[in-house]
Amino acid sequence: MLLKWAVIFFVVALIAAAFGFTGIAAGAAEIAKILFYLFLGIFVILLIAGLVVGGRIVS
Repeated sequence: MLLKWAVIFFVVALIAAAFGFTGIAAGAAEIAKILFYLFLGIFVILLIAGLVVGGRIVS
């Protein structure tokens, strides 16, 4: 879900930059970057948690 919103804001930033709306493009790009890093952080946390719990179930 978060990655989808990050991609949407990235596309909005590209379109705004193409039409010359630099302020809107910078704002949308910043939001996309924040959402992407938030998604990446949650993914890493859940990946580590899954490996820890999965290791306990197997052994």
